[in-house]
Parts: sequence; structure tokens; C-alpha cells
Amino acid sequence: MKKVFVVLLLVLTLTIFAEPLFKIGVVTGTVSQSEDDLRGAEQLIKEYKDMIVHVTYPDNFMQEMETTIAQIVGLADDPLVKAIVVNQAVPGTVEAFRRVREKRPDILLLAGNPHEDPTMIADVADVAVTPDNVARGYLIVKAAKMLGADTFMHISFPRHMSYELLSRRRNIMKAAAEDLGMKFVDMGSPDPVSDVGIAGAQQFILEKVPAWLDEYGKNTAFFCTNDAHTEPLLKRIAELGGYFIEADLPSPTMGYPGALGITFTDEEKGNWPAILKKVEEAVIAKGGAGRMGTWAYSFGYTTTAALGDLAIKSVLGIAEVDNFDDVMASFRKYTPGAGWNGSFYIDADGVERENFVLVYQDTYVFGKGYLHMTDLEVPEKYFEIY
Repeated sequence: MKKVFVVLLLVLTLTIFAEPLFKIGVVTGTVSQSEDDLRGAEQLIKEYKDMIVHVTYPDNFMQEMETTIAQIVGLADDPLVKAIVVNQAVPGTVEAFRRVREKRPDILLLAGNPHEDPTMIADVADVAVTPDNVARGYLIVKAAKMLGADTFMHISFPRHMSYELLSRRRNIMKAAAEDLGMKFVDMGSPDPVSDVGIAGAQQFILEKVPAWLDEYGKNTAFFCTNDAHTEPLLKRIAELGGYFIEADLPSPTMGYPGALGITFTDEEKGNWPAILKKVEEAVIAKGGAGRMGTWAYSFGYTTTAALGDLAIKSVLGIAEVDNFDDVMASFRKYTPGAGWNGSFYIDADGVERENFVLVYQDTYVFGKGYLHMTDLEVPEKYFEIY
């Protein structure tokens, strides 16, 4: 009853008063770099109106880290801002959160998909949420096996393998493949931020997939850790065969539109059921039914929207940012019909970080539907692999 009353009070506040009682700062990438994240901010603005203050960090955030920090810290200058959400929490977020803490210790700090060390972000954020790359290390391989794959190829490069959760996921995938009787192939690839650039990295994938399929067979499932590799990989799989379970950061808009020549109307953008339907029709037309999948709702979109919603409810006192059930409730709010599951992050010393939440959405295979992977129990042994 208390929650209903507070929500009604919030609605009245939004509709009666010109100025909100408090604000939430939301930081995302731009439409050119992380459109889904930005669409989540647009959803929050549509829902909560002037309570949302949205800014973006630079596209070249690695070289303009101080600008990123300034954008985040600047939100704390407004005394009405009571929480700051950053998605994706790119490098510089840890330092920005430290500076916000110094000037405004009352502000709640929420990080989506942090790029920096998990223990560092957990030390400065009230809550951090990222894809459950521990559970997914097993579940993605398990899904490939369920669909008929007998080989699993992991495509990455040294920079990504220096990230703890990405390298850990790769090690779990290798162990899962071996346990499930599948061949595991560890394939190197050019880094898109290296001298070859995005174009060179994509060309490498386009040229290599046919040879990989010839060598390992059409029952090979492919997984890549980089967004830039996803589009050419999907293009070749649709044309030539193989399996693609889901992307590193899954979304119907991750790689599929460019790979299959799909465009969306302004009305469709941000409408995930409509987007999923359109992508599914294109995948089936290309012969990819039962072989190619995604998450039905973009992780980037959902994370921005869910963390913003969680922040508002936490400021109102009807949720807690680091309460697992409250986190999951906000994620489910924006993804009707999709299952979710997750756990708390456990660091290499065995310490459970209850403000660092790992989440995953059910896998949706085009032409087949949900696989109900969120209902499966991940064997405990995989959580102990580093």
C-alpha cells in the first residue's frame, strides 16, 4: 500500500508541479556509438519528463576521459539531482564517481555495464549492473549444443581478454564446451581500435568465416566479444551457415540491421516487439531460422531505463538500489514476456559484492522463440572458474 501511495504521489507531482521535487542525472553514449543506451534515456524522459537530466559522453571516450568525467561530475552541481546513472560506465566513471562523492555524498550512483575493474566500480558505486558473463559462459554454449552445434568458436583479441569478466567467460565457455562434448576453438582477430580500424577488423571477419566453416563445419557456433565484429559475422552466418546464439551485449539491433539490410521507421525505434518481429522476418527469409538468436529486448536500452527507474524509486524510498529483487523488478518492467535471472559478483578472493549485480535475459532464437535458458540451473563448478 505504501508503494502504491508513493507512486501516486509521484504521478501527481509530475502532472501538477512545473518543477520536479528532485532529478535523476542520466549519462549515455551518443546515438552513433550506443543508440540503444540512448533510447533507454528517451524512455525515461517520456515516462518521468523533467525529472530526467540527460547528457552524453564523447564518442572518443578513451581519448577524452576528462570530458567524460566532467560531464558526470557536472550533474552534481544541480542540488535537485539525487542520483546519477551512467550506462555504459566507460573508463573515467570510477574517478567521476569519486569526485561526486567528495562534493555530494548524498547522491546515489548507479553504473550500467562498467568497463573498469569490477572491484573498483563496486567500491565507488551504490550499485553496478552488467551482463552475467559467468552464467552466460555456460548458457551460451549450452544453447548452441541444444540447437545442434558441435563446435564453438570464441573470437576476440588481447585487449578484451585483459578484462577480468571477459576472459573469465572465455575460460568458462571452453570448459562448458569440453563438458558438453563440443570442440572449442579459440580464434584471434584484429582489434577494431588498432591500426586496422573498424573497417579492417570487419573485413577480416568477412574473409575468414567461409574458411572457418570449411574447416570446422556448418555446425559451428560463433561468438565474438566486439560489437564491430558482430555485423560481418552475422552476414556470413546468414549466407553460409553456422550458429549465432547471442551477441556480447545482446539486442535485435546489434549487428542484424546492417548484416541483413533492415531499416526501422521512427515509430519502430525503441519499440522492441516491433523491432524483434521485423528482424525475425528478415532472418527467416535468409534461412537463419533456428540458427540465429538474440535477447528480445536490448540490454543497453533496458539497463538505462531500469537503472533510472530504480534510482527514482530508491530516492522515493520504495526500493533499494542494491536489493536484488528491486533491481530485477525494474529490469522486468521494461521487458514484458522476457525472463531474467542473475546473481551477485564474487571476486577472485571469494568475496561476494552485493552491490555488483550480474544479470541475463532469456535467449530468443528467431523462428523458434525463447529457449527458457533463465530457467536452467548453471552447475556450481562454472562459478569457480577464473
